[in-house]
Amino acid sequence: MTPPPSKSRLRKSLRTARQRHVAAQPDSIRGLLFHRPPAPLLAKIGSEAVIGLYAANEYEAPTAGYARFFQEAGHRIALPFFDSAEAPMAFREHTDPHGFSDCQPGPCGIAQPDNDAVDLVPDIVFVPLVGFTPKLDRLGQGGGHYDRWLAAHPGRIAIGLAWDIQLVASLPTEPHDIALDAVVTPTRIFGA
Repeated sequence: MTPPPSKSRLRKSLRTARQRHVAAQPDSIRGLLFHRPPAPLLAKIGSEAVIGLYAANEYEAPTAGYARFFQEAGHRIALPFFDSAEAPMAFREHTDPHGFSDCQPGPCGIAQPDNDAVDLVPDIVFVPLVGFTPKLDRLGQGGGHYDRWLAAHPGRIAIGLAWDIQLVASLPTEPHDIALDAVVTPTRIFGA
């Protein structure tokens, strides 16, 4: 019997599949996807909720449309913030989802709010991922930042954003891995 693939091997193959999938989409189609959250999900988000998002790289499910939508609906938006590459993840307010003028490159090269931005604790956190299962297990980038943040902030709702190609039947999990509450893809909502 062949052992299940390791998380690092899964990450590599899923990243490759995701990259091919995104590269194959015309820009006109990609611009329409993840433009606004689906109605069934919005029905579960209170009007005062602070929304945590992430600054997506070119192959991750994009979040800019969600950031603009939620800000225009009156929500405060927060992005991950790191004091250093080794520091725990925090969230700080993101006030310019139209231009990112309030952001700078963080210690890991990802856009994050400026140093003087307000600390926030999101009620709803949209989480990046490399892979996910129908049971809402998540394979992240491997740093454990979101698992640690969610463990330290119980009761927060964690929603993955993903391309359909990132769905897998199963993933290896460890005791510290925290399952998502839902996953949104361009064609489906899992768990909502």
